[in-house]
Amino acid sequence: MNISRENLSDLDLLIKVEIGESDYAEEVKKQLKNYKNKATVPGFRKGMAPMGLIERMYKGAIVADAVQNKLTSSLYDYLENEKLDILGSPLSNDEKTGTIDFENNKDFTFYFDAALMPKVELAWDKVDAKLYQVKVNPKDIDKRVDDIAKRFGKFETPETVGDNDFVYGKVEELDKEGNVKEGGVSTFTSFDLSNLKNHDEIFPLFEGKKAEDKVVFNAAKAFTASDIETNFRIDAAAAKKFKSDVQLTLSGISRTTPHEVNDELFKKVFPNDEVKDLAAFRKLVSKDIEKQYNEQCEIFFVNEVHKQLLDNFTAEMPEAFLKRWILSREEKEMTMETLEEQWADKYVPSLRWEMVDSALNKIKKLEPSQRDVLDYIKNILREGDVKQEGEDDKAQDARLEQAAQSIAKERQNVQNIIDRLYSHNSFLLYSEQLKPEAEKISIKEFGEKIKG
Repeated sequence: MNISRENLSDLDLLIKVEIGESDYAEEVKKQLKNYKNKATVPGFRKGMAPMGLIERMYKGAIVADAVQNKLTSSLYDYLENEKLDILGSPLSNDEKTGTIDFENNKDFTFYFDAALMPKVELAWDKVDAKLYQVKVNPKDIDKRVDDIAKRFGKFETPETVGDNDFVYGKVEELDKEGNVKEGGVSTFTSFDLSNLKNHDEIFPLFEGKKAEDKVVFNAAKAFTASDIETNFRIDAAAAKKFKSDVQLTLSGISRTTPHEVNDELFKKVFPNDEVKDLAAFRKLVSKDIEKQYNEQCEIFFVNEVHKQLLDNFTAEMPEAFLKRWILSREEKEMTMETLEEQWADKYVPSLRWEMVDSALNKIKKLEPSQRDVLDYIKNILREGDVKQEGEDDKAQDARLEQAAQSIAKERQNVQNIIDRLYSHNSFLLYSEQLKPEAEKISIKEFGEKIKG
């Protein structure tokens, strides 16, 4: 066997694979013997047909299989041994290869087109992405403590609506005459009355109502545009313009009486920490808020760097090869005409990111290992875990390891974790390259940054 390549350009290659009879003869001989022993040929008992007859019947197909198997394995071994960083996978050059006659020929020559990954210069000097860190203020802590108290509170389903209840029902848009508007908003919704924009004006309309009662109110007075978008399931632009009255037909009411902020709540929220008083509890809550938002700050920073690296992508792509490769992988309905139409908007951005990602991984491996994923799951489990009776640290770790292994068996269970770890590894790499100075901002300010 002989494999060689010709550089057609800086990125395009022509690979030539020559396979001689000695490369596949042993495998063909073995397979022919198996066929002889198993074949049922009219006029002969099973396994007794002459080898010459078996060869005439099956040798061409067996040679084809053996040559194709040898071709595939040898080609990819060659790419690996030569350390060729190629895009996609080699494509058969049928024009140069011509028609292969496996019945009569003994030596075969195949040609493949391939393309090298272009050299991508990462434009770190042109990246100007901000790294933010949230500063938690007492009001943020107050709100989180209230949310925690509700989460661990007593749940009830009262008959009539009271202050701060959660209501469910069908909401319908009304016309100017107060009738249900034909073609208007009509959907099932739910919302917390404590979040009403003009609580003192709107809540009295709900107070004392029960299931099947109807409540008419003005949506724009009751909700922000963002709440209208969510509660009425309409797009953002329509939500901003929505000023109509609506009618809610109540179908259910729920009420949560908040848990008292005491030692019992401290233990429920932080079972593995010794929380002596409210001040210590608030300090741990503050740390949790910081952790949550700073993880979001990391992701925001990574996305900004990602975008700017792509914006400053200058490497040339072997476009003709890539289009052929994409067509070979897409559904049969895809045509070159369709591909050309979608090329700039759909394919170029993802191909550029693949090349940038390859360049990043040459600096530092970003894909998390299975061990990384398991440790991440164990840490999540450990946060809410309490040692069982008579269990030491080692036994607890073994139990959590077993639970993590079980969870990680299902890919859908861990895809978000893989994505999160990949993002964190990217953050570490970007931080090493850019050495950003973190800018402290409030939670409100960070929310505005995310909205853009």
